[in-house]
Amino acid sequence: MLFGACQLALLRREGMREFGSTPAAFLASVLPLLAFPFGEFLFGLVAGSGGEALGGLLAATVALLTPAVVSEALAHLWGRDDAWLRYATAYNWTRWPLLLVLFFGMGAGGILAGLGLGPAAGVSLGMVGVAFYGAVLDWFVARVGLGLSGGRAVLLVLAVNVAAGALFLGPTLLTGPSATMLP
Repeated sequence: MLFGACQLALLRREGMREFGSTPAAFLASVLPLLAFPFGEFLFGLVAGSGGEALGGLLAATVALLTPAVVSEALAHLWGRDDAWLRYATAYNWTRWPLLLVLFFGMGAGGILAGLGLGPAAGVSLGMVGVAFYGAVLDWFVARVGLGLSGGRAVLLVLAVNVAAGALFLGPTLLTGPSATMLP
């Protein structure tokens, strides 16, 4: 699976063949992503902040599952149900190489900051690069995995990101920052 994710991360279509199109393959792709928020939840419980830890686990779970839900609805709308499980499995696996790109993007931002660009500008530029690459990767995986036109792949990427952002950040934006978020 990681080999296929790396091929897709290099924008090679043949990487899609590495992924299964079964519920078990999808589950195997999403469970490792949920392991980190679950571990953070357990540490929060041990540290005595169970409510906050549970909120973090639920928020992370929503953020991780939203792309699957939104993409499944669009795949169904566009008659691509047969390709959705393989696409969703590949999408989840491509989060791992994206983390590596984030690492290098932040490093590049630090180097730019050290060369005189300034810390905020350097890190911001690195993050913009990572976000751009992430959007291109998601577009590519949608296009290849679901057999979509370029325009529909753009719509899917936008819909997934807007929905995930709204569900993840929406409650905070609606209720205002909590006391723990204030300086």
